[in-house]
Amino acid sequence: MSRKQQIPRVASTGSADDTGCSILHVDMDAFFAGVELLDRPELAGTPVIIGAPGARGVVLSATYEARSFGVHSAMPMTRARRLCPHATIIPPSHGKYSEVSRGVMEIFHSITPQVEPIASDEAFLDVAGARRRLGSPAEIAALIRAQVAERHGITCSVGVASSKFVAKLASRQCKPDGLLVVPADGVVEFLHPLPVAALWGVGERTEQSLVRLGINTVGDLARVPVATLRRELGQASGTHLAALAWGRDERAVTPHVPDKSIGAEETFATDVDDPAVIRRELLRLSERVAARLRAAGHVGRTVSVKLRSSDFKTITRARTLREPTDVAKEIYVTACDLYASAGLDRVRLRLVGVRVENLRGAEAAVRQLTLGERETGWREAERAMDKAVRRFGPDAVRPASLVRPKFDGIDL
Repeated sequence: MSRKQQIPRVASTGSADDTGCSILHVDMDAFFAGVELLDRPELAGTPVIIGAPGARGVVLSATYEARSFGVHSAMPMTRARRLCPHATIIPPSHGKYSEVSRGVMEIFHSITPQVEPIASDEAFLDVAGARRRLGSPAEIAALIRAQVAERHGITCSVGVASSKFVAKLASRQCKPDGLLVVPADGVVEFLHPLPVAALWGVGERTEQSLVRLGINTVGDLARVPVATLRRELGQASGTHLAALAWGRDERAVTPHVPDKSIGAEETFATDVDDPAVIRRELLRLSERVAARLRAAGHVGRTVSVKLRSSDFKTITRARTLREPTDVAKEIYVTACDLYASAGLDRVRLRLVGVRVENLRGAEAAVRQLTLGERETGWREAERAMDKAVRRFGPDAVRPASLVRPKFDGIDL
């Protein structure tokens, strides 16, 4: 069975028995595309692709109308255009997505503190403690969907189940704009007809191995002895998949998972060997990373750069600073030094990236000035820029050297 044969969509009113189903998986529908359509309502109901339009651009998101032609995220833009030539291409606006994502997460946290973000557009929630205040899990799921639509004008799909694994499958099955409850005593009935590729941990190679053994559905897998699965797939993978096939997933919702690093990358439309152009791109990426650090309430001590040449050879360089920072100027100066130390002045680069690691909470980091050093005010200036961007949009304030056409590419 091909991985293209995904779980069929099933609409649900949430009227199924949700006793014991305190886990919700909430997933925005075509999130980036949905946010863009807020400013382009005339494109609703049409194929729209979000991504850099250049030859090396990659699809970031697509409306369901475009997906019906086979377009999907991470697909090269050239292929997406061949599949759906009449689609409207919109370059990504990352500032808008971050703002809506923060608003959506605020809704989740108003429901329960037990929120585990998975990405900017999805999260697990454990609503067991909110039942007395807000009602049953299905009622809470309906409330979340209504608030997301009312406050942000986009839709989401919610799976309600007794475990994270089943809740995530349920939200996928009811997309777009759906709600599906999988009763605690109906998990096996729900799982076993699904394609085996639906299980977490079944990639293309594992799926091919299972299909060769005649295992096409989750039910087929459930009937295979665990010892056989361990022999064919390995001890850990065999044990893991055998448990999932019967709906066994003991993982709890884990709130406040700390970011390990924050970064941004750019793939150029054409290979670049001009150091001035590369440094200008490092500045743009440093500005973006610093803004994300401040938005997340983080500072970091280690700055790294990624440099990928035209032959796809990738070099990384990193430096740990004396004090943690969330200031773009400090990140940029370090990134430029790392680029210079790599000795790639004459090398044509395909991609550059900037990342800050070794993160900690900004409130716990106190900058210590050495004798004779003066506070420059860059942090305050950049925080003022953040406020302007939130109010007037991502292009409201920027360094003078960046006031020029942007490169085609994708930010990862």
